[in-house]
Amino acid sequence: MELILAERDANGAFGDFYDFCERVDTSVLNKKAVESLIKAGSFDSLGHRRLGLLRAFEAIVDSTLARRREHDMGVQSLFGSVDGGPAFDERPGIDEMDFPKKERLAHEKEMLGLYVSDHPLFGLERLMARKADATVADLEELEDGARRTVGGVITALQRKWTKRGDLMAVFTLEDLQGSVEVMVFPKTMEVIGHLLEEDAVVLLGARVDRRDDTPKLVASDVELFEATTQEEPPLRLQLHPSRLTDSTVGRLKELFSDFPGAAEVHILLSERGVLRLPDEFLVDTKSGLVGELRVLLGADAVLV
Repeated sequence: MELILAERDANGAFGDFYDFCERVDTSVLNKKAVESLIKAGSFDSLGHRRLGLLRAFEAIVDSTLARRREHDMGVQSLFGSVDGGPAFDERPGIDEMDFPKKERLAHEKEMLGLYVSDHPLFGLERLMARKADATVADLEELEDGARRTVGGVITALQRKWTKRGDLMAVFTLEDLQGSVEVMVFPKTMEVIGHLLEEDAVVLLGARVDRRDDTPKLVASDVELFEATTQEEPPLRLQLHPSRLTDSTVGRLKELFSDFPGAAEVHILLSERGVLRLPDEFLVDTKSGLVGELRVLLGADAVLV
């Protein structure tokens, strides 16, 4: 980005990528450098999608350099302009195509060492919280040897060989609250090693190791987390507040506990609005729960 900012003139920022190529010094139009800038998102403000620009930039750079060489040699095109720029639009087009989120973020991490435009866990917080029982921040309060399931993204993955010739791994597990070092010893590596991948979103079963000042995790199992924000539709119950007696509420709690799942429970309280129950009452709507609720509350009270 500093490279681009250094080439701005009194007229302000570049209009688009074509304008950038026309106005920057020839030494800046190094294809490898331009490719890295595209992957890092440096041209996003010019209105181009990264994948489309990555596929078109070489042709644009080549045509720009060729036109400059011809101009420097005094070659004039029948359709050329007085100042040497193109008089008509013969430039290669740039498609409106972009990378999927995972690939776009992987490029940012490769180029810059951090995520810039987004984060692999954004939008997944609630889904992950339902399956994990601790965050990285929670580890500070846990005793040595405590076992927890922590969700996050794998970064700084290193595979190493022990003195005995066994394969192990060390990586950083990062969530939205912080990061922690994770060790995968050889026996565990034999089981889960094939699932370990840079930038993978996972649920990690691990033991807390507090032998040093900073807690670490010793992995025991790992599960790839499906990175999707699509949730099950909620279970909707239409009830008058007078129906929510202590006995009815108690029975509802029992049923919700008996049929755990991923669907939220929304209770429509007539003119008083909608009450969304906490995540501890997420249920499975594809089970026998709906039938039990209809028996308890009446068929008209259950909206699915």
